[in-house]
Amino acid sequence: MARGVNKVILVGNLGNDPETKYTQGGMAVTTLSLATTSVRKDRDGNTQERTEWHRVKLFGKLGEIAGEYLKKGRQVYIEGSIRYDKFTGQDGVEKYFTDIVADEMQMLGGGGEGGGAGGGGYRGGDRSERPARTAARQEAPRRDAPPAKSNDFGDDFADDDIPF
Repeated sequence: MARGVNKVILVGNLGNDPETKYTQGGMAVTTLSLATTSVRKDRDGNTQERTEWHRVKLFGKLGEIAGEYLKKGRQVYIEGSIRYDKFTGQDGVEKYFTDIVADEMQMLGGGGEGGGAGGGGYRGGDRSERPARTAARQEAPRRDAPPAKSNDFGDDFADDDIPF
């Protein structure tokens, strides 16, 4: 039987600077406040905007990178999963939290004080106490292609015979 899918993709702007804390084991946990805005027209043709705020958590090396390079106003792409948590405070009142746990982060545009043109893509490893891996999409060194071989197809082969 198939398992469920819990996948979230967000593109939005940071509402404040990231907040990074460290666990006792030394793993970074960075929290972002991310705004996504959708625009639609109502029945009367007026433009309506709706902004949703998302709390995003990044762990390990991914959290360290986000804490160092992201700033308020910066546009960012986040890929991860949604997580619901419940917490009972000292007053006995239950509080509910919805977080997006990021697995990938891509800095976009130049927005905010963080500026810069473009950004890098980063992928977090597992969220255990050991440091997460960064996959900054490393490319293998380029090799020159070998020289093309000359094929003699004769005069009976025309470019019109190629199906694409």
